[in-house]
Amino acid sequence: MGARLVAEHPEAGAWFERADEALGLHLTRLCFDGPEEELRLTENAQPALLMVGVATARVLEGLGVRAEMAAGHSLGEITALTIAGALPFEDALELVRLRGRYMQEAVPAGQGAMAALRTGDAEQLREILAGVESEHGLVVAANYNGPDQTVLSGHVAAVRRALELAKARRVVGREIPVSAPFHCELMRPAAER
Repeated sequence: MGARLVAEHPEAGAWFERADEALGLHLTRLCFDGPEEELRLTENAQPALLMVGVATARVLEGLGVRAEMAAGHSLGEITALTIAGALPFEDALELVRLRGRYMQEAVPAGQGAMAALRTGDAEQLREILAGVESEHGLVVAANYNGPDQTVLSGHVAAVRRALELAKARRVVGREIPVSAPFHCELMRPAAER
């Protein structure tokens, strides 16, 4: 993750070095060499994605591409604020590292999941979600990414059951490789912290 960016644009490496120093860990090595399971942990993934996002924006600026506006959702909002200069890079890294830690502590790795479904049919989505029995745990429509994509979030068993029900209705879906169920009620303890 990010290795090609640094190889093709060595100036991006300065942002990776700043992140390593600010966090006191070898985030760059984790991004370049893994292991992927460790990189996927929210506590590591959040600062890694921020680091790559900011480095990419700075490379683009060096090439003469400057954004007039910056916006984002969730972690993307923090990246946008950093790119726009409203939040110092080192502060943003610490913020997302803590945010990721709190999110992971709210739902330990392996207990939560997310999935993307290709459906723009609201009734079909309601039927899928209604078909997940309470014994499977919580599953909700967490993000509406577009007219034909909805992201589900919740307990692993509930999300996987929703995927089974979706497949039976010929709705394409796939689990998203994350270590926590973002944007659902299970994240409330992290939001409070």
